[in-house]
Amino acid sequence: MPPPPPLPARAALLLDLDGTLIDIAPTPDSVVVPPDLPPVLRALRERLGGALAIVSGRPVETVEALLPDTATAIAGEHGGAVRHFPGAALDRVDLPELPDGWAEQGARAVAAHPGALFERKTRGFALHYRLAPQAREALEQAARAIVGAEATHRVMPGHMVWEVKPRGADKASAVEAIMSRPPFAGRVPVYLGDDVTDEDGFRAARALGGLGLRVQDIFGDAAGVRAWLAGLAG
Repeated sequence: MPPPPPLPARAALLLDLDGTLIDIAPTPDSVVVPPDLPPVLRALRERLGGALAIVSGRPVETVEALLPDTATAIAGEHGGAVRHFPGAALDRVDLPELPDGWAEQGARAVAAHPGALFERKTRGFALHYRLAPQAREALEQAARAIVGAEATHRVMPGHMVWEVKPRGADKASAVEAIMSRPPFAGRVPVYLGDDVTDEDGFRAARALGGLGLRVQDIFGDAAGVRAWLAGLAG
């Protein structure tokens, strides 16, 4: 595993949450935030002149609750909503709503597999199979059958999850929106992520002259990321 590259001059850090800053948990509600992580993020935010953001598939409000007073900007719902600075109103992308009946179909699919979990999202849903790994293929088939040929939504794989999400926003659009405003504008984006959905973030950061760093390739796991961030924070 190569050592992490040095942080560019005038860098902006854009960080995925689950699997990058915090360890993956059996269920979305059972994640644990290490007590030393928030002060490290606050110190980095200060060092970077405020240019620290979190980009997550979770709602912005959930990210704020898990890591209060840490990031200047937060993008949630895979780019569907962005809070550009603390206390600001959310900028929501005009995305298609979840069609009637889809959530109920997703919930029924999960109910057939003990241990699987249905998670309703703002404009989509997720079918988690971490506690029911044998259900992987069945839940993928269920998700794809629900979406069918509908062009407004797509099925995205993740860490032991299939997610149905609307087209029209992703982590690339989130990176572009965040980097267009102070204190990020004019800086070099460094995006860290660990999942398929982060590929879009990597692409956008690199297109802006920055770095896209995959956790597994550079840091090993979220603990490795936290150690690196702590070193940067001094």
